[in-house]
Order: sequence, then structure tokens, then C-alpha cells
Amino acid sequence: MQKLLLGVDAVSTFIGKTAAWAAVALTALICWEVFSRYALNNPHAWVLDAQIMLYGTMFMMAGAYTLSKNGHVRGDVLYGFFSPRVQAGLDLALYIVFFLPGVLAMTWAGWTYANESLAIREQTFSATPIPLYPFKFVIPAAGATLLLQGLAEIARCVICLRQGKWPRRADDVEEVDVEKLKEMVHVTDSDLQVPVAHGAGGAKP
Repeated sequence: MQKLLLGVDAVSTFIGKTAAWAAVALTALICWEVFSRYALNNPHAWVLDAQIMLYGTMFMMAGAYTLSKNGHVRGDVLYGFFSPRVQAGLDLALYIVFFLPGVLAMTWAGWTYANESLAIREQTFSATPIPLYPFKFVIPAAGATLLLQGLAEIARCVICLRQGKWPRRADDVEEVDVEKLKEMVHVTDSDLQVPVAHGAGGAKP
């Protein structure tokens, strides 16, 4: 099961990192349009639509990747104090009640929405229109990848409920883990304590 979960994580990571290249294309497009507009006096009406499509693609296709890294916004004020089993129970309930219905609806409706757009070869409404229907297929694609990763997260919740600890995730770029950093540099908590000198007048730093 762990191998399967890490495989799903790998798929989500690949999709998310591939979609991240849209940031490069977006940067290049904006730089080119600024130069064309102000240096060549030749603006392009379709560029704004293309920018929105690229940003939307990057944002939506990163959803499963972010979920695989447990990086979505969470109210950690109380959650972090709970035991792993309680955390898993809460997550499982929220996945079933909110996540699955919402993502299934987005995927199903997005597929219908995209096919209707394809049927009429929908275009943007700018002065120089560009095809819009390819971008709309990003909606069901993002929903499907998010659903797949969500099923993996549900499996993790079940495993945690049984074993009392969260299963391991694949290593990737993460925020600084202080404990892991201390292990890497061979520093213990006692090394970080400030020595205290005791004199007749009491303890002095």
C-alpha cells in the first residue's frame, strides 16, 4: 500500500512540476508584450487572455501536488495539538463530507463544460480572439488528478487510524524542519542552552 501511495504522490508531483513551467512561459509572454507595446508600439489584444489561461493552468494543475505535500491551508491552531489518530479521524470526515462531493462535482461539471465549449469551438472575446476550449479541459483534468490524490490521502487517514501514526510521504522541497536540521549538523537541545553561572547573589547569565 505504501508503494502505491508514493506512486500516486509521484504522479501528482510530476504533473505539478510540469505545470509550474507555465510560470516561465507567463514571464516570457509578459516581457515580450511589454517590449512590443512600449518599444515597438504594437500591443496584442490576445495576450491578456493568454496570461489568464497560463496562470489558471498553473494554479489548477498544482492542486494535487500541493495536497500530496500536505501543503494546503489548514487551521493548525488546535489541529496540531491533537494525536495522529484524532487528526486522521477529522481529516477522513472532512474528505468524505466536503472534499469528495466537491471534487467529483467539479470534475463532472468541468467535463460537460469543456465538451460544450469544444462543440462550438469557443473563443475569447478580445479583438483578436484565440481558442478558449482547450483551456477549459484543464478543469476536469485538474479535478481528476485532485480526486486521485484525495483517494490516496483518504487511504493515509485509514492507515493512521489503524497504526496510530501517519505513513511516510515522499521527500521533496519542504519548509525548514528544525529537528531535522539539528540532526544534520549534529546539534542537541543541550548544546543550545545558555550556560548559567551561580554566585552569591543568585543566578546570573
